[in-house]
Amino acid sequence: QILTLAIAEEGADQRLDKALALAASGYPGLSRSRLGQLIAAGALCDQAGRTVTEPRRKVKPGEVFRLTLPAPAPAEPQAEAIPLAIAYEDADLIVVDKPAGMVVHPAPGAESGTLVNALLAHCGDTLQGIGGEARPGIVHRIDKDTSGLLVIAKSQAAHAGLSEMFAAHEIDRVYRALCWGRPDRGDPRLAGLSGVSFEPGWIRIETGIDRHPSDRKRMAVRAGGRNAVTRLQLVESFGQSSRGSERSAARPLASLITCRLETGRTHQIRVHASHIGHPLLADPVYGRARAGGAGLLEGFARQALHAGHLGFQHPITGVSLHFDAPLPGDFCTILERLRRI
Repeated sequence: QILTLAIAEEGADQRLDKALALAASGYPGLSRSRLGQLIAAGALCDQAGRTVTEPRRKVKPGEVFRLTLPAPAPAEPQAEAIPLAIAYEDADLIVVDKPAGMVVHPAPGAESGTLVNALLAHCGDTLQGIGGEARPGIVHRIDKDTSGLLVIAKSQAAHAGLSEMFAAHEIDRVYRALCWGRPDRGDPRLAGLSGVSFEPGWIRIETGIDRHPSDRKRMAVRAGGRNAVTRLQLVESFGQSSRGSERSAARPLASLITCRLETGRTHQIRVHASHIGHPLLADPVYGRARAGGAGLLEGFARQALHAGHLGFQHPITGVSLHFDAPLPGDFCTILERLRRI
């Protein structure tokens, strides 16, 4: 279906997505956020037939746009034969090493190619049913551009057991990350930060995390937000000898860190790393490149974060399970570049 949308006077000088939302007010389901997704997908053309992809551009009264609406997607996620790196599988659960770039669960703008689509194809009839449906039971998630380990339930009993363990913080989740600078327990600046304390070998960060007040796609440290606890440990620092000066030795360019989650809030590690002044390398939302890092991140288009270890007690058998996933190739490439500085 193709809609013709004309910008009215009240839409003058507004952002394109906002003005289009006014013009499309008579069409159910075309919210500003949905229109933004369609624009990003290349579904909008101007009157001359040129594709328009910038939702922030200003519009003028009388401008006319054509919006091509895609055919409705199937209501349920569809099975897709996508290769998976499987660390463990039995009748009740499966542990997968998710690659960076894969969304965990279908959502608007990412209805296919997700981990759930792949699991439906891989597990097939071995799914025993979650909530009366033959679907994988997602009990935790990692960001699209974070790689690493996830456990997924295949049975209702496993889903209930794993959910209880996550709620009770009984799952051992350890990440490897690359951050800017050097998070140092001896740094007096860290000692003065709200929510930061020190344990033997670890920097402990405990804050509230909630939606950013002005950017709903971001999370932020906020009083009254959901309690979030991250423990951070320095593994290795890089860049001390880049100039050979005492100052550069005292302020390394970047570091490899270990992060252990007690809670699992959205973007938790990324938000906490930014909160203490050491955002993750290549994080497009919470970080930015530091001086001296030019060219370092070439070809690396995601936050440097990997869920490398997952440990838990099997919810059905009670057996203690522990899994480790090696650092992916793109992460290793950046790590080797840092070690050559």
